[in-house]
Order: sequence, then structure tokens, then C-alpha cells
Amino acid sequence: MRITARIDESYEQKLQAIQQRTHLNTTEVIKQALDLLYEKTENTKLTGKEKNQKLIKMLSGTGKGPDLSENYKEYIYQGWKEKHDID
Repeated sequence: MRITARIDESYEQKLQAIQQRTHLNTTEVIKQALDLLYEKTENTKLTGKEKNQKLIKMLSGTGKGPDLSENYKEYIYQGWKEKHDID
């Protein structure tokens, strides 16, 4: 699809600033802007539960650190040992 759009000077300056910072061409800037706006409008349609599920899906696997689900007792014990100077 080919799009012709008229924008005023302030939007032209914004577009040029984005292009300078991101090194994207006009088409890519518009595509990314549409993606962001589409995602924003789609998120408003979601229920609270759906938003939470989407957030959990986005965050899954991003955590770093020990696996507390398997070793939580050991980590608690070590924390108490250090905090209360227990041997």
C-alpha cells in the first residue's frame, strides 16, 4: 500500500529527529508507530485477567537468579545464617 500524508512542520521535525536517532527510513518509522498505536489500542480491549496473562507471558523466562521454587528452604536458611550470624 502506498500512503501520501501531509504533516505540519512540527511533525516533520519530529520525524527527522526520530530518523537521526534510529537511522530508520520514513516507512520504518511509520510502521513502528502504527505497531505501537495498534498494540496500545488492542490492550484497551483486554480484560484485567488478559492483561495479566499477557504480562506474565512477556516476562516469563526473563528473571535471573536462583531457582527459588526448588531451593527456597536453603536460601532462607542461608539468609537467616548471615543475618543472625548463625553457624
